[in-house]
Amino acid sequence: MSDNRGAWIVSALATIFFLAYLNHMWMSKYDSHRPNENQLATSEAVDAFLESAWGDGPPDATEPTLEIPTGIFVQSLNFLTASDIQVTGYIWQRFAADFPEEEQGFILPEQVNSGSDIEPREVYRRQIGDEVVVGWYFEATLRQNFDYSDFPFDHKTAWVRMWPRGFDKNIVLTPDLKSYKSTGLDDAFGLEPTIVMGGWHIEETFFDYKLSNYDTNFGLETYTGQDGFPELYFNIVIKRKTINAVVVHLIPLFVVAILLFYATLSVSGDKEKASIFGFSPSGVAASCSALFFVVIVAHIQLREEFAGAGVVYLEYFYFVLYAAILLTAANAFLFTAEGKVFGSFTKYRDNLLPKVLFFPIMLGIACIVTELRF
Repeated sequence: MSDNRGAWIVSALATIFFLAYLNHMWMSKYDSHRPNENQLATSEAVDAFLESAWGDGPPDATEPTLEIPTGIFVQSLNFLTASDIQVTGYIWQRFAADFPEEEQGFILPEQVNSGSDIEPREVYRRQIGDEVVVGWYFEATLRQNFDYSDFPFDHKTAWVRMWPRGFDKNIVLTPDLKSYKSTGLDDAFGLEPTIVMGGWHIEETFFDYKLSNYDTNFGLETYTGQDGFPELYFNIVIKRKTINAVVVHLIPLFVVAILLFYATLSVSGDKEKASIFGFSPSGVAASCSALFFVVIVAHIQLREEFAGAGVVYLEYFYFVLYAAILLTAANAFLFTAEGKVFGSFTKYRDNLLPKVLFFPIMLGIACIVTELRF
């Protein structure tokens, strides 16, 4: 044992180093959010964008662009599935006093049918000087394409995309920034102060425009928004609370890794040690089979959580464990076999190399994967 002390010290130091480096990369990724550069924080920024992107509308526009100030206040946001969010709150708009009432309102183009959704209902209408301010309460399930590739250290931008009710006309919605106390970078405005986000933290909110291009005029000859039309988005930037993923996914994987390490430690040619640990190739293979089913069931549950998404970051830990399970079983078999190719490796100092390299190799691969992904 004393002859192997140096190897175990090096193994322990390498394990600690890889763990620290892995934790550093995780923390750097978790705190990596930066404010969106395209957000519209001031009225001047809104005017400058619309002037450069839209101006007076398309060349064949028969009327000048009409701007409708629009604001939003979100009371709740909930992830129903990996691609559906439910949002409730208020949307209001400012109109000239003579603006046709039948064209007042908004459309949420990404809304999908849901049993809990209700049609937006008008809850107030106020005459303020030469303007009419109209507010609606809404509940909507919105389908959006989220990127889960960095799970569980991912950031999300959930958005509410809005069209004017008369979307075929030269009408552009503009953010009603003056209705908020502060709309600067990193500010979170337009949200219920006590909003419950479950497994998420609020990072910031902001308005911006995205230019749309459609290959149809929706059957309306008067439709003006076919090319480069600025659509208004209210964005909510959130980041995941990692504690849930650590408890549900990472801790079970760590426990499986510890059990595999124990199975590797049990491999010994010393009869006394083998008797104490109960070593036998068939016993190690049986243990590996049981652990394989544990890992694959957990993996299936993870895939079901993100159905339709690509390979997420956490899945690579499952792939590493699959390889570790196979190699642990193979190591036990090769140790008892009389092969010449791997015999010197597995039998060196009573299977010392697989034991001291177990965690450094696993964690080293995890660090390489993390470095490449992040």
